[in-house]
Amino acid sequence: MIFKRKKYISIEAREKPEIKKDLWIKCEQCGKLIYKKKWEENFKICMYCDSYGRMTAHERIAQLADPGSFAEQWGDMVSCDPLEFTGVKSYTDKLKEERQKTGLKEGIITGVCKINGVPCALAVIDAGFIMGSMGSVVGEKFTRAAEYAIEKKLPLVSVSGGGGGARMYEGVISLMQMAKTSAAVGKLKKEGLLYLSVLTDPTMGGIAASFASLGDIIIAEPKALIGFAGPRVIEQTIRQKLPAGFQRTEFLFEHGMIDIISKRAELKDAIGKILLVIHS
Repeated sequence: MIFKRKKYISIEAREKPEIKKDLWIKCEQCGKLIYKKKWEENFKICMYCDSYGRMTAHERIAQLADPGSFAEQWGDMVSCDPLEFTGVKSYTDKLKEERQKTGLKEGIITGVCKINGVPCALAVIDAGFIMGSMGSVVGEKFTRAAEYAIEKKLPLVSVSGGGGGARMYEGVISLMQMAKTSAAVGKLKKEGLLYLSVLTDPTMGGIAASFASLGDIIIAEPKALIGFAGPRVIEQTIRQKLPAGFQRTEFLFEHGMIDIISKRAELKDAIGKILLVIHS
């Protein structure tokens, strides 16, 4: 009897479906795929776990300002390299890279607009630009926005969100912006003008330790990380376990550090109602 070897037909594994990054995003919290357009229409909030994604400065302005009312100021201001910083890459190269990545010239956009019909000055930090860190231009533009608000007798609204602290590339010049912006807020309050500060995830470092925490009214989005040093650094320093939710919006609200917690979709109305009360 002759046995013939069976011929096996090779079966190739099915190709994995290609996920086009320009159409879908993956939630960093729950890991589920979300149609990008729907995610953006939902203000970058996951429909499955309700976690908040980070919005760019332009997206914030589009959400808060009345359509067609925003006029940018000092948009051409850019940082220089006072220390001629060198490392893995120079500060000049770092700035160039960030401008190409974000389409921004710096980590803050300032201007004037109307929110629910009320004119105001607006300053918005973008965490995408060197993590929204405090540099000379960030401090200068915020200060100019405050001074313009004083000149025109307008309320000032700021939206903070950055975890980069003071920008090490600029050394003490960066640290000086904490004092300068705080002094600008002080002048604003001396004139009896409203300063409304909105805190988003994350609001840390020099920004949290200066103008972001000085609002007459402080509004924060849910679950945002807010503070100076992060929880991990604090635990390693004091060698103690921190309470659950430490430095999150809800914890700070319970301890009187925040006045209002507002969902992102309701943020414009929350700000608008306050401005209308002050304006009337």
